[in-house]
Amino acid sequence: MSIYSQINKNRWRTYLIFALFIFITSGFFYLIGQLFDSASSYFLAGLLFSAVSTFGSYFYSDKIILFSTGARPADKKNFFNFYTVAENLSLAAGLPMPKLYVIDDPSCNAFATGRNPQHASVCATTGLLTKLSRAELEGVIAHELSHIKNYDILLMSIVAVLVGSISLVSDWLMRGIFWGNFSRRDDDRDRNPLIFLVAIIVLIITPLIATMIQLAISRKREFLADADAALLTRYPEGLARALERISQDRNQLRTASMATVHLFIINPFKTQKTLNWLTNLFSTHPPIEERIRILRSM
Repeated sequence: MSIYSQINKNRWRTYLIFALFIFITSGFFYLIGQLFDSASSYFLAGLLFSAVSTFGSYFYSDKIILFSTGARPADKKNFFNFYTVAENLSLAAGLPMPKLYVIDDPSCNAFATGRNPQHASVCATTGLLTKLSRAELEGVIAHELSHIKNYDILLMSIVAVLVGSISLVSDWLMRGIFWGNFSRRDDDRDRNPLIFLVAIIVLIITPLIATMIQLAISRKREFLADADAALLTRYPEGLARALERISQDRNQLRTASMATVHLFIINPFKTQKTLNWLTNLFSTHPPIEERIRILRSM
């Protein structure tokens, strides 16, 4: 697959996710509106909410993500290696210099965000910047720049915001059912047992929907970014060693969430190395051992 076909594919996936998000959110609101005899009003509210969220996720997803992770701008004086590595690799890749951010956290991780190479940011934890050698840091930054060049960041950033929005919608609806109208309408509750079924369905399907949306971003993008990073640095061992060091770090990133887990170079939630097939199937990242093996076979 060429870089141009990958970019085009990511753009179409973005449009599909926008449509899916609007459909799911409006459907949630409409369903709840049916139960409270106000389907059209709820549907319009859901449509408006999903439209605003979609617009906001396209133009402001990077700012939302950086704020939610507690990132702050990184200056050249205090983060010289980070700045010069990103500057040199951006020139080599033919990309504009991204904005650089850091998260004050002892864990090792990094991610890129934005909607295109002209509006891109790369963020790293202070733990990663202090624990990795320059060659290892080059591998990580090259990986993130590859996500920028392939327009993975557009899809990844939008999904992070929309998954968070779906969770908010679900939480709001459930609170409305159990603590709002539900508690004040005992007669309707007795006559309409479907409200219990709807509540259960919403509770079950919402995390599944969020997972499916995240999985709409193929895990192949990580392998592609790894390969592009190796091509950019001409030193695949640097990224392989970085992935080993990051995976062995026992600190967990405190500001990560399920909505942003797919953004990071590896899963920020430390899990057991021995994963069953079902866990791997629903993982947002490919197995780290497989990524390292492929890099070292180059």
